[in-house]
Amino acid sequence: MTIPKIRFKDSTSNFIKLKLNQILKRYSESNLDAEFNRDDILSLSSIHGIVDRKGLLNDTYDKVNHLAYKKCRYKDFVYGKSISASYPFGLFKVNNCKDGLLSTLYYTFKVADNVSADYLDSYFSHLNRTNNFLRGLVLVGDRYITAESEFLLSGSITIHSDKNEQQKIADFFTSVDEKISLLKKKKELLEQYKKGVTQKIFSQELRFKDEEGKDFPEWEAKTLKDVTFKTDKKNRNRLNLPIYSVNNVEGFLPQSEQFEGLDSNEKGYDVSMYKIVGKNTFAYNPARINVGSVGLYKGNSEVIISSLYVCFQTSENLYDEFLLKFLKSYNFNNQVLRIAEGGVRQYLFYENFSQIKIPLPSIKEQEKIADFLTALDDKIALVEQQINKTELWKKGLLQQMFV
Repeated sequence: MTIPKIRFKDSTSNFIKLKLNQILKRYSESNLDAEFNRDDILSLSSIHGIVDRKGLLNDTYDKVNHLAYKKCRYKDFVYGKSISASYPFGLFKVNNCKDGLLSTLYYTFKVADNVSADYLDSYFSHLNRTNNFLRGLVLVGDRYITAESEFLLSGSITIHSDKNEQQKIADFFTSVDEKISLLKKKKELLEQYKKGVTQKIFSQELRFKDEEGKDFPEWEAKTLKDVTFKTDKKNRNRLNLPIYSVNNVEGFLPQSEQFEGLDSNEKGYDVSMYKIVGKNTFAYNPARINVGSVGLYKGNSEVIISSLYVCFQTSENLYDEFLLKFLKSYNFNNQVLRIAEGGVRQYLFYENFSQIKIPLPSIKEQEKIADFLTALDDKIALVEQQINKTELWKKGLLQQMFV
């Protein structure tokens, strides 16, 4: 029998292959006795597990017949039949929230005394393992899954035989999850701080000092028309230049990275109307600038981007990095909402973009502001890297600590 690649040093338990019906027992307990009320309704989240639905969705459930819901006790094991991108065949989670109620769409199980419910939760936290287990046991519809509990329980898994070792593994993964949660909270707090301080900077509530501790000159009221100019050089000679796109995270990036291997040059598309972009050129998507789809190209070699993008450069009295921070600010987005054109999808072309007001400090203060906000961005990016690294580490452990 295959054994896990990673085990604790003092591990002694064997591995046993069991059908789920040997360790789980389906039960359905009605709430007709009104033991629980609407505030006790729970839900199943692929990210958070079993959660207080009112707290998650801020619902009041005034019209919900809670008496028709089924009871779910703390440490019950739950199968959810809803379809999601990560879990197309449904998912299993242990109830680590509280005693409460679940919709009849869920199956609730009691876990055998010789098996740790948290261990099972960790076991089924691995996407591929869960999907491979459920694939042949359920039927997938447009929105929901058809699944018979008896058929689900006929599937087999291989687990550690000793419950103490099971719990030790579960506790270990709980500590990893807690570390990830702390990192995510840290990132959230940094983002909140950045948002608040950015608003204070562009409203001039917060000002910087020069190197001698003196005040910088007063800010000027300008429009983007005063400090930017449109660039619209077409690739009429069909130069074989790298093709780039712009998104709201990385800014400029190769088209093949943005659209999973797509390269318009390799596909033979007509790129004569694409726009040539040189160093220190801004570009934005006029239909997505409201969500931050803008970038500053800093490369030394020219590239091309779709003709749909609006391209522009800045005058000498505007520091590019300062403008980039302004274009991500509440001050800017608030103005975009007022002047963008269109119905369901709104657009901001350069003619309206250039009318947006920008508070303009001296170049030296612009540089200080940009450096300060960039340092915050770097801190946020570092925490994001730590989150990704820890989640990847956890994913590897989930794969290597189970059979």
